Amino acid sequence: MSRRKQIYEGKAKILFEGPEPGTLVQYFKDDTTAFNAQKKEVLNGKGVLNNRISEHFMINLEKIGIPTHFIKRINMREQLIKKVEIVPLEVICRNVAAGSICKMLGLEEGSDLPRSIIEFCYKKDELGDPLVSEEHIAAFNWATADEVDDMRAMTLRINDFLCGMFAAIGIRLIDFKVEFGRRTDENGDFQLLLADEISPDSCRLWDIETNKKLDKDRFRQDLGGVTEAYEEVAIRLGILKKETTSSAPTLSIVPNGDKSS
Repeated sequence: MSRRKQIYEGKAKILFEGPEPGTLVQYFKDDTTAFNAQKKEVLNGKGVLNNRISEHFMINLEKIGIPTHFIKRINMREQLIKKVEIVPLEVICRNVAAGSICKMLGLEEGSDLPRSIIEFCYKKDELGDPLVSEEHIAAFNWATADEVDDMRAMTLRINDFLCGMFAAIGIRLIDFKVEFGRRTDENGDFQLLLADEISPDSCRLWDIETNKKLDKDRFRQDLGGVTEAYEEVAIRLGILKKETTSSAPTLSIVPNGDKSS
């Protein structure tokens, strides 16, 4: 096999040069970090789960008109994606109080917010990804006013879609983080695309009945069972199938992310 050129390595993914111009290969690692990588661990199989879960969401979001960087899944750990210039902002959508907003505003975890709240954070690990205003974004030219409007509108549309999808499988979407990238298509038209990933690494997910946490907070808060929680999300989505035989139950991947009957 020829050695691929590595373009970038982050906390949870590696980007390699793609097979065609304007493409990249996104590799999902098992590395798990929290608190800006101050806490680290390798959780076997987490990358495989996040690859399949993110693929599932990207495909379905494309169907409702959200443009994404996703082209196709290559294998269990890799996706072929469109090369984009990442906007240096993390866009957070909050439906329920959890995480940093509780400390910042003195809210009780789990309390309902008056409405879904969109936050922008400057994407800079060494600064702790600080919360920023639209004034900061404009002043430092991180994004145009139109891009900010588009990111907000797309994030709210994503939120509506994901809330419905998760509610149907007994999961409450507490909050999530997304990133966007800029790209010029083959016709020379400018595009703003959903990039990065959507997975239990980037969402807070609670069981509707029990409030059991099914996301990376299990790692942040030393609750244990992180990979098992991700597996449960994948099973509920229909991406994984639990097969029970005379021996211990095993898990198998449902082809192409389709739900099995």
